[in-house]
This record gives sequence, structure tokens and C-alpha cells, in this order.
Amino acid sequence: MLNTTLCYVTRGDEVLMLHRVKKKNDLNQDKWIGIGGKFEREETPDECLLREAKEETGLTLTSWRCRGVVTFLSDTYEGEYMYLFTADGFDGEIGDCPEGDLQWVSREFVGQLPTWEGDKIFLNLLWQDAPFFLLKLRYQGDKLVEAVLDGKVIR
Repeated sequence: MLNTTLCYVTRGDEVLMLHRVKKKNDLNQDKWIGIGGKFEREETPDECLLREAKEETGLTLTSWRCRGVVTFLSDTYEGEYMYLFTADGFDGEIGDCPEGDLQWVSREFVGQLPTWEGDKIFLNLLWQDAPFFLLKLRYQGDKLVEAVLDGKVIR
């Protein structure tokens, strides 16, 4: 199982979203997601978060919070434990991202963007300011077939 981070950086009612259009063989191709990536050797979740934020956006995060852990299971892709963060403080200017196009998007509009089906579940939890959560998402291909939130099946 991979260890990864994903972060939604906010600025008022806007969220910094990454439209994944630049990498070849990208399982997130054409989807809109937050920023983040895979842990490097001996890296902690917050160290990975800060490094990935700097690499993908040019921003230095100054205020962030771990909101939950999402377990992705798939019949197509390697499993993943994703540490989910939000950040509302940063320094610097947004630069060019090697993985896609960065854009500030209204939180209300995010739900209309092409995302993974399970992302809508955890984004709703983030926007509702839910307490720390554990979410399991099981996919068959690109189809979400199971979602379990804090031990309770929700789908």
C-alpha cells in the first residue's frame, strides 16, 4: 500500500484545485484534485505535505490540519493510505505545476468538476468541518463500489 497526502488549500471561499493534464499514464488524468503525492523514504505525513505543496505550487504552507485518512482499494491500481489535509495559510506565489494546471475555484463549483466519485464524499466532510475521520473507498476500475465511513457502510 502506498502512503500519500492530499491537501485542499483554501483562500476564503475558494479552493486551489489541480487539473491533472500534464503527466503521461496518470491514473488521475483529466480529473480535478487537490495537491499532494507519495511519501519519500522515512517521510512523515506533514513532511510529505509541505514538500509536495512546495513542489507542485511554489507555496510554503503556514497553517494546515490533518482531517482524516482515506484508504483506497482497487482492482486496477495499487492500494493507498491517503492522509487528507486542508490548509488555510501560505506564503509565496503560485508557480507552474509539472502535473497539471492550478486554478482557484469556488467551493460551490468544485462539485461540478470531473473528480473521482469518492472525492465527493470526503470533500463534503471537509466542507462540513467534520471531525477527524477514516474513510474506505473501494473501486472496480473507475467505479466506486463501496464506501465505509468510520466503520459504517455508507455505500
